[in-house]
Amino acid sequence: MKRVIVLSLGGSLIVPDQIDIEFLKEFRAVINKHLKKYKFVIVCGGGSIARKYISALNKDGKNDYLQSLIGISVTRLNARFLAYFFGKDPTSGIPQDIKHVKNLLEKNDIVFCGGLRYAPDQTSDTNAVKLAHELKTNFLNLTNVKGLYDSNPKENKNAKFIPRTTIEEFNKIVMAIPSKPGMHAPVDHSAMRIIKKHKIKTVIIGKDMKQFDNFLSGKYFIGTIIE
Repeated sequence: MKRVIVLSLGGSLIVPDQIDIEFLKEFRAVINKHLKKYKFVIVCGGGSIARKYISALNKDGKNDYLQSLIGISVTRLNARFLAYFFGKDPTSGIPQDIKHVKNLLEKNDIVFCGGLRYAPDQTSDTNAVKLAHELKTNFLNLTNVKGLYDSNPKENKNAKFIPRTTIEEFNKIVMAIPSKPGMHAPVDHSAMRIIKKHKIKTVIIGKDMKQFDNFLSGKYFIGTIIE
């Protein structure tokens, strides 16, 4: 039996400004390298494109519900793009609930999805964490920083990198960040509550695909382990 990896792929890695083809080629190569050992559920984030749509609706006075819906739509677009990029059958569609993900996983080594059904105060990370719980596996978050910091390293040059910590300490860091659609955080609050409740081991790795490859190979990697 292949081990299942549930992976949240940050939208900032897919489309930081323009689509990052070189990164995605490296990502694809690492995934394909490890298909003999693993199956992957790749949950795509919305990134800067989602935030632009969310910001426009916010400025026009639209509520959080509509802002969240547009964010979910962008994550599904990113998932569909990645599926095509990996050469997946375009007729299989992008799953929108956990049952559909499980069904596709029975016949496929790689399943792409974005946000699943709408729920308040959730990002694609929540969907990934729910899937990790349902599939009885760990949660892996690929993002645009090398791991967990005690504050946002893009805003605070003195932010401290944390290579290993507990779920309790991780919870303190996440819950100190205000919750809103398109929020900048390691995971959203809803995902954090699920991680804490079910004690889901979480790994955060940056965009250096050598570190991702090392992780999948069981070697030393630069990133953060939370358990």
